[in-house]
Amino acid sequence: MNGLTGGKLKLIQAALRLITETRSLTSLGLRELAREAGLNPNTFYRHFKSLDEFGLTVLGYIAEEMKAGVRDLRQMADSSEQASRDTVAFVYHYFLANPAATTVAVRELHGPSPILRRALESQLEASAREMAEDIIERQLVSAVPPETIHEISRMTIRYILFRAMDYIEKPAQRETIQTETEHFINRQFRGAMLDHLSQTEVERLALKHS
Repeated sequence: MNGLTGGKLKLIQAALRLITETRSLTSLGLRELAREAGLNPNTFYRHFKSLDEFGLTVLGYIAEEMKAGVRDLRQMADSSEQASRDTVAFVYHYFLANPAATTVAVRELHGPSPILRRALESQLEASAREMAEDIIERQLVSAVPPETIHEISRMTIRYILFRAMDYIEKPAQRETIQTETEHFINRQFRGAMLDHLSQTEVERLALKHS
């Protein structure tokens, strides 16, 4: 899916195995990485010019895998509610199955490398833009202006990442976190719809559901 093979892929997979609750991507050493990947340490620089380039590749590997799965789910949804439900379920299940990938994303967003921080910001923005464009193209919330859909998509991506570590570390709260996330998304879109109705239309809706 990511087009990576051989030594590059082995090094990336080794990094994801080595990352733990107390270790970040930027703390891994070249010898340790190479040993875990079953490679000679000198081979690292045959594949990557620097640790920052390696970090960028790891982030890209994670992002592409996740975006492809979310994209497939959204294409099958026929409403904004189903789209949010399926997307939330997939992303949280991905986080649970790939805790190292989640740790990388959460930590490096506020980590010591400005290059990786900027890369993560760009990936979050790209994911939000793709989500918004898909919603707009398929007219899942046609009553909401495109600029508002983009704004809600940006908030949604960050909200999900913010809740990711709790989802992984607190099994008893997973169902609650998933439900709260779905509610967060749907409330954002419903609120945006109300923002663009006249006062008379809002009152009519309130009476209808009272």
